[in-house]
Amino acid sequence: MPGPADPRPSGAGRAGDETFVAAGPGMYRLHAPLRFASVARLRSAGLALIAGAAGDLTLDLAAVPAVDSAGLALLIDWLAAARAAGKRLRYAQAPQALIALARLSEVEPLLTAQ
Repeated sequence: MPGPADPRPSGAGRAGDETFVAAGPGMYRLHAPLRFASVARLRSAGLALIAGAAGDLTLDLAAVPAVDSAGLALLIDWLAAARAAGKRLRYAQAPQALIALARLSEVEPLLTAQ
């Protein structure tokens, strides 16, 4: 459970689970593959991060080691959840494999919009 000095929203990077690592105010690094096998676990953790955020979020994807279409769908789902909560979610440093998949799926602007 985050302590009073812990800047992470509840559900983000709990002890033993460093999936989302705080990198600054409103910025987190994702340290997990975005693949079919991990989407269910990541979805709930990401939704908790979005719900617990005080404002807009940036999710740095530079440390994502692998991605597939299920991972791309998850990122789009998180965008919708943030929008529904009245927050803006931005992705930074998306891996080239993810950008290529998004381009092929004709959703690249959703991931690269500033």
